[in-house]
Amino acid sequence: VQLVESGRNLVQPGGSLRLSCAASGLPFSYYVMNWYRQAPGKEREWVAAITSVGGSTNYADSVKGRFTLSRDNDKNTVYLEMNSLKAEDTAVYYCNLRRAGRDYWGHGTQVTVSS
Repeated sequence: VQLVESGRNLVQPGGSLRLSCAASGLPFSYYVMNWYRQAPGKEREWVAAITSVGGSTNYADSVKGRFTLSRDNDKNTVYLEMNSLKAEDTAVYYCNLRRAGRDYWGHGTQVTVSS
């Protein structure tokens, strides 16, 4: 299983950014996909999730209304659209899935919100 994140890294406050996570090595459409983030000096925190069927989403309160998670099962990819970005959104963002009780993580991609 391999998860690879990508996306532009630097944005000004109030700006927007889209992250992608491409998965390989498994039947992607079967799995709930998650995004987590870890800011400097803080623990990794869950950000958002999308179900395998139907694409229902759930978000942390800190990003609700600003972030949108979607998936394209034909491309084995999930997308995290981030709007109205704040300095406190600065973190390394990780794509995640759980399969047979084991967590798989991408390498992470740095997002910096700064003027």
